[in-house]
Amino acid sequence: MTMMEPTPNVIAPVAPKRAEETGLSPVMMRDIVLKTMFRTNLEQVSRLSMALCLPVSITQDLVDRAREQGLVEATGTMHAGAGSEMGFRLSDTGKARALDALSQSEYYGAMPIPLEIYAEQVKRQSVRNMKVTRDALLGAMGHLILPPNLLDQLGPAVGAGRSILMYGPPGNGKSSISNGIRDALGDLIYVPRAIEYNGSVITVYDPLMHVKREDAEDDPNALRKTSNRFDRRYVRCERPSVVTGGELSLDMLDLVYNPTARTYQAPLQLKSTGGIFIVDDLGRQEEPPQKLVNRWIVPLEESKDILALQSGEKFEVPFDTLVIFSTNFHPNKIFDTAALRRIFYKIKIDGPDQAGFLKIFAMVARKKKMPLNEEALVYLLKEKYPTIDNVYANYQPVFLIDQIISICDFEGIPYQMTPELMERAWANMFVEESEFAH
Repeated sequence: MTMMEPTPNVIAPVAPKRAEETGLSPVMMRDIVLKTMFRTNLEQVSRLSMALCLPVSITQDLVDRAREQGLVEATGTMHAGAGSEMGFRLSDTGKARALDALSQSEYYGAMPIPLEIYAEQVKRQSVRNMKVTRDALLGAMGHLILPPNLLDQLGPAVGAGRSILMYGPPGNGKSSISNGIRDALGDLIYVPRAIEYNGSVITVYDPLMHVKREDAEDDPNALRKTSNRFDRRYVRCERPSVVTGGELSLDMLDLVYNPTARTYQAPLQLKSTGGIFIVDDLGRQEEPPQKLVNRWIVPLEESKDILALQSGEKFEVPFDTLVIFSTNFHPNKIFDTAALRRIFYKIKIDGPDQAGFLKIFAMVARKKKMPLNEEALVYLLKEKYPTIDNVYANYQPVFLIDQIISICDFEGIPYQMTPELMERAWANMFVEESEFAH
């Protein structure tokens, strides 16, 4: 059962029927075929078609064209296990051409998708097309203790697919809420293995960030519609979720160029297309928060991003991702008003009051089979919390109860709650301000 209503109109990209329908130039396709044969030593068209992610008929056509140019020749042998399939190999001229092509770019394998064709697929599976209901969001966050009115604000924000800033004191679940939104992205989209712009290839599909979903796991109705014949230059995936924290730097939002292979890798925000990009702990990065948000201004406003090739040439790519900023700082301290205006939704995540804290404490204790003790709780509320100005946070009940459990396990005593155990647990939650010798 998915946590969110599947987007009804994610139309699968149709597999090309002729080489011309790939949108790529004949020279680029020829060179990728030669490089792939050179690097993989594949000799059968059926296996080559799998490497190129093209239908067998188009692969055969490309091999035939290369034969006519004297770049490929038949081996004259049938391969065991390949039926009556003829084998092909590179001629000496073909090897020379493959080496020349590899010196310009090491990219081989799956044929890329031209950027303008990919842009159309992005529209068909836009994150802004998703329909979010209160029940769907609750389903993805049912394990969290949420402030009463949070879903009233969060639901429309997620449904709009627009930027969200969550702010408030640490330890109150901003990261957990971000992850809950991520878990709510229930449907499947198509991620290109690579895209092509002006002859340059940019790899997009990343198994570390994209969760591949095989056809058999998909909705059977969708299977009948696509008949398993969607364009295999794409990978069917869950909507991506890219999470960054204090390590985020501006150069991570640029194309990554490999000078040895002379190939490009998509930046994080392009890999997150159709999904969610979480910038956690905003304000902990080396770059000032204002500078980071300035980098997002054009993408957030115009749904397009500007990237640059090594040559300095700049070009537009689609920007279709739900950006969630999460910070422990007050927005007015880290942003100017122009930046704040461009972030569509601002949601404050506060800590609980005392009643809310006790409710969470009781719930956690019950879940962890820790008996509640009135004397210990009174000690906690009357003696310990006044020392921190009665500031409650959502993480504290879990922390304190886990500490008490660890102490009980170590001492070999049944789970119990006493003022003395509470004191020992509290000592691990805060470090007292004190001078110490260096």
